[in-house]
Amino acid sequence: MNKLYEKSGKKFLIANLTFAFFTFVISAGFVNAQPPETIQKTKNVIVSPEQLSASFAEVAKSVEPAVVNIDTKGKVPEISVEGENNAEGESDDILEFFRRRLPRRPSYAVGSGFIVDKTGYILTNHHVIEDAAKITVRLQSNEEYVAKIVGVDKLTDLAVLKIEANKDLPFIKLGDSDAVRIGDWVLAIGSPFGLAQTVTAGIISQTNRETPYPNRAFQKFIQTDAAINRGNSGGPLVNMNGEVVGINSQIATSTGDYNGIGFALPANEANNVYRQILQNGKVKRGYLGVYLESVKREFAEVYGLSEAKGAIVTEVSNTDGAAAKAGLQKDDIIISLNNETVENAQDLILKVASTTPGKDIKIDILREAGNKLERKIINIKLDERPNDEVLADDDTRRKLPVDGKEAEVLPFGLTLAEITPPLAKTYRLKSEKGLIIRKIDPAGFIADVKNSLGGTALSEGDLIQRINRIPVTDLKTFTQIVSKLKVGSSVVLHIASFDGRSRRTVPSIVQFTVQ
Repeated sequence: MNKLYEKSGKKFLIANLTFAFFTFVISAGFVNAQPPETIQKTKNVIVSPEQLSASFAEVAKSVEPAVVNIDTKGKVPEISVEGENNAEGESDDILEFFRRRLPRRPSYAVGSGFIVDKTGYILTNHHVIEDAAKITVRLQSNEEYVAKIVGVDKLTDLAVLKIEANKDLPFIKLGDSDAVRIGDWVLAIGSPFGLAQTVTAGIISQTNRETPYPNRAFQKFIQTDAAINRGNSGGPLVNMNGEVVGINSQIATSTGDYNGIGFALPANEANNVYRQILQNGKVKRGYLGVYLESVKREFAEVYGLSEAKGAIVTEVSNTDGAAAKAGLQKDDIIISLNNETVENAQDLILKVASTTPGKDIKIDILREAGNKLERKIINIKLDERPNDEVLADDDTRRKLPVDGKEAEVLPFGLTLAEITPPLAKTYRLKSEKGLIIRKIDPAGFIADVKNSLGGTALSEGDLIQRINRIPVTDLKTFTQIVSKLKVGSSVVLHIASFDGRSRRTVPSIVQFTVQ
């Protein structure tokens, strides 16, 4: 989970403010702090602890079947050594030594998500599945499915996944996050520390909360005191109607764990991203092509502005972009967009981004002319904001390698090599024959095959000597045999592995079913 760190001074200040607030309530009296009509409404909606508990139980019961646990297996890190790009053969032995001796294990992570459509579409955080080679989704029923990425939006830290269950799945409705109020009860559901289907309760502490990240202009959060920990990322924050009002994304912490403050991306923003990814494979946002700074009190005072609102153009970054073509200049002060006041730079970015690319907008600016500021109106046709979002990971959207050749077909996800004198020396092979496993795709099913003791059956550096009783010494023969196998076919591999302790080659048998 992403962590939002705060300095101890700030956290101490927040604690003191909270204490001061409760002191006021107790001493001044809750009744005297509200108008009479508000007091009457409050009395009418008071519920007993038993009723509140029953409400929590009903909401949890209705929502939990659609909440999923997400396990990811990361890519195996590449081992490189200085001089790897030297003349051919110069560092091969060293490189192979490091590749064999240094541990190269995939990383594992746990997160949460929830089903938003009966056909198997799932929402989660992008950082939950980032750089994952394999994504496994586990339902409340303990059914497991391998998920595919439909698309991601890094700017809101969202990802859309898809599983094929061949049946209707339980799902949760995305609610109206604009309707949430400070003080509303909410439940956070997810898999903190891998503990699936964990439910915590709290209230909405604040809405439209900004976090101090320069690249988080598109993230205004719902703040809650419902306990959110590592592993909760991507799980739903639901209201008492069982509707998702936010996606749990971050926590404010100095320890890495829950300290009483959590943040959820509003459901309305998540719904917009979800719909665009389904339609376009990515999120399209309007774009001006400028760098901005907010108007603050000091700027307003120096430039004679009546209030500290607006966004200052510090640079027109793209000379061929929308802003440059429309005549927007450095130091222009943008005060409104389509007759709506621009509060600050972030507000302008959000307004522009929420507008469809190619659409015309009208902005009011103040431009310096001598000692005065002249007001002008500029019409701009927006560009599309550039991005590097991931598209669906199905075959139809994969790009070919740079050289234009088709991607190499890896039998069972294995990168194999025929024995050569240098490789025989590196892998300490004497008279053994077969194919050397140089790399195992962590996303492939064969990476999860276990031996009889529960350990990993295959490792890089192992030597495949036979497949289904047929000796193999060349890639062509092995590939031809594999190509004739189908899903459900049984496979038996005879393997030879070098044992570093006994310094000898040890034979073994690996058995699995093609998936």
